[in-house]
Amino acid sequence: MRVLVTGGAGYIGSHTLIELLAADHAPLVVDNFANSSPVALERVAQLTNRVFDHVEASITDTAAIRQVCDEFQPEAVIHFAGLKAVGESGQSPLTYYSTNVGGTIELLKAMDGCGCRRMIFSSSATVYGVADYLPFDEKHPLNPVNPYGRTKFFIEEIIRDWAATDPEKSAMLLRYFNPVGAHQSGRIGEDPNGIPDNLMPYIAQVAVGKRDQLTVFGDDYDTPDGTGVRDYIHVNDLASGHLAALDYAARHAGVEAVNLGTGKGHSVLEVIAAFEQAAGRPIPYTVGPRRPGDIASSHATAARAASLLGWQAGISLEQMCEDTWRWQSRNPEGYSD
Repeated sequence: MRVLVTGGAGYIGSHTLIELLAADHAPLVVDNFANSSPVALERVAQLTNRVFDHVEASITDTAAIRQVCDEFQPEAVIHFAGLKAVGESGQSPLTYYSTNVGGTIELLKAMDGCGCRRMIFSSSATVYGVADYLPFDEKHPLNPVNPYGRTKFFIEEIIRDWAATDPEKSAMLLRYFNPVGAHQSGRIGEDPNGIPDNLMPYIAQVAVGKRDQLTVFGDDYDTPDGTGVRDYIHVNDLASGHLAALDYAARHAGVEAVNLGTGKGHSVLEVIAAFEQAAGRPIPYTVGPRRPGDIASSHATAARAASLLGWQAGISLEQMCEDTWRWQSRNPEGYSD
């Protein structure tokens, strides 16, 4: 299948690209490298011994996206591209709306122009907001509490409206729960620009000596050890979930929202302890105040993914930490090395 992958050089995109190539799909990557590196694509080609094309463009560039769709004629789109830092979204909400929401609208228009009717969308667990109950299932009310989460919510609604215009259209709304880990080769992994916004890459940079210590944002939550609890999922499990969703969308019309998580939460202190074990060294940290917009606990039930897609996560927290450490220790400066 010809698959257009927006943001394909990014963290999740590059790992999904490996899965696509292994399954003999024909991907084309569109990425402006604002939060990624072309080196990731070079390494994917080396790891898979496969050749694929990429176009350097933003999803907000209407002319470029339409040209890509017209020339490539994709049979499906996996849409990763977008801004993704919760804290930054609160400081620059209009940038997040124009890029994430506006860019997706332009992408959907381009898909209509070339007759592409399948969309796999990289959504987020942030669409749920504060939990009415746990674990989150797909019927939980949607009430995002920050601009980033609201962009994902609005895009989901837009995709639903887009799909309703044609009975042959299909879309999968994949709600992620904290992707971590790296490819087992240690050749590709998470390489955030600037100060990491997420826990695992920050811990990894502390472990490798790039940063002095970690700040734990709040130890007074209503959780077993007072620190935030999240559902961490290995990026390889997440990538395989995209392939399962792509296969489902090829055989079914309509829109489905699906959680991709492990169904189990781990606290910040649990993750620190597991990473210390993997790296064989202590992770110094201090406790600071809570961050605005953070919630105490977030973990999923992935039962619907199992029944609908035949997919479930299987990689442990220990392996997540080991693979992250292998990537970070071999690439202390990320792809700049």
